[in-house]
Amino acid sequence: MRRAIVRQPGVEMAEGERSFLDREPIDFELAQAQHAAYCETLRELGCEPLVLSALDGFPDAPFVEDMAIVLPEVAVLTRTGAESRRAEQTSVEQALSTFREFVRIEQPSTLDGGDVFLANQTLFVGQSGRTNHAGLKQLAHLVLAHGFRVKAVEVTEALHLRTGCSWLGGEHMLINRNWINAERLREYPLIDVDPGEPFAGTALTIGETVMMTAAAPRTIERVRACGYDVREVDISEFEKAEAGLTCLSLVFEA
Repeated sequence: MRRAIVRQPGVEMAEGERSFLDREPIDFELAQAQHAAYCETLRELGCEPLVLSALDGFPDAPFVEDMAIVLPEVAVLTRTGAESRRAEQTSVEQALSTFREFVRIEQPSTLDGGDVFLANQTLFVGQSGRTNHAGLKQLAHLVLAHGFRVKAVEVTEALHLRTGCSWLGGEHMLINRNWINAERLREYPLIDVDPGEPFAGTALTIGETVMMTAAAPRTIERVRACGYDVREVDISEFEKAEAGLTCLSLVFEA
């Protein structure tokens, strides 16, 4: 059984953290509809959502990916770079406790889940404004006993590594090289996002299907041309809050 922890958006989501985008109005009713459609897409792809309630006072709480890294044997509870978000973790931890034992990133380290993705047995970790070198080193120590290695990737102009780079589950990485230094990814064939679609590098692979933002039709065609099945998902209101498809869920085998 494949599952996904997700959280309903709250009415305060327009007030969340911003690092690279100007603040703009968010249509909350549309965001709710888009979140429901996102969850339905997960179900259609064989992934059962575990839906957490909106968390008052935490506008970025729907972006549950940052709270943990879920591996086959263990879940790593992160310590987010944005201090305002750290209390979001309690309910995510409770939801995961049925399925995994935990290890934790401890202070002074910081590490956001959005800076980490697993490709084969390697955890690629973004060195961003939210994840520091101490966080990377601590993660490497925590996962070594479980058979994983860690590779640092420089993030230059994006909030997180997964804002501009994704492993598609086959041979390829999808990447925006203006935001992500590709040097540590050269063992993989790279698919470059279309220059006019800079946020297209965030993709979520569920089984044999790649979920991608509906706002990136030209990049979607590039991915399809490489043999991938793509499902388009509209998350326009969440993208205004600097979020991508991966931000909205923690997907794992249960």
